[in-house]
Amino acid sequence: MTRRQAREQAFILLFEKSFNPEKTIDELLDLAKDLRMLEDDAFVSSLLHTAWDNLEAIDEQISRNSKGWNINRIPKVTLAIIRLALAEILFVDDVPDGVAVNEAVELAKLYATPEDASYINGLLGTVVRLK
Repeated sequence: MTRRQAREQAFILLFEKSFNPEKTIDELLDLAKDLRMLEDDAFVSSLLHTAWDNLEAIDEQISRNSKGWNINRIPKVTLAIIRLALAEILFVDDVPDGVAVNEAVELAKLYATPEDASYINGLLGTVVRLK
């Protein structure tokens, strides 16, 4: 599995978590594997755990840098993409920030709207510049 495919899988599971708050990340991973919706991949698991374990710090960055948007008003798809990208930008040392931003924009092009992709690009760019 490529890193791009792994990010997409991690995004889907992080998005799913927003609708299943009672399930743990490991339960979602196991269910996806059992249903053969996900290959066993260390990067997917690591990225998901990084995002979820640091959710408070990630959401703080989103709130601080979302001009005119309350985090509760951001669409769940967009929020999951941003959270995943910020997990990489803030907590994964072997992924260049530009790659994380580009991958998030590409996910938004597939799963969200062009406006969401632009918003994601702007928000992540701000975080990277202030980092």
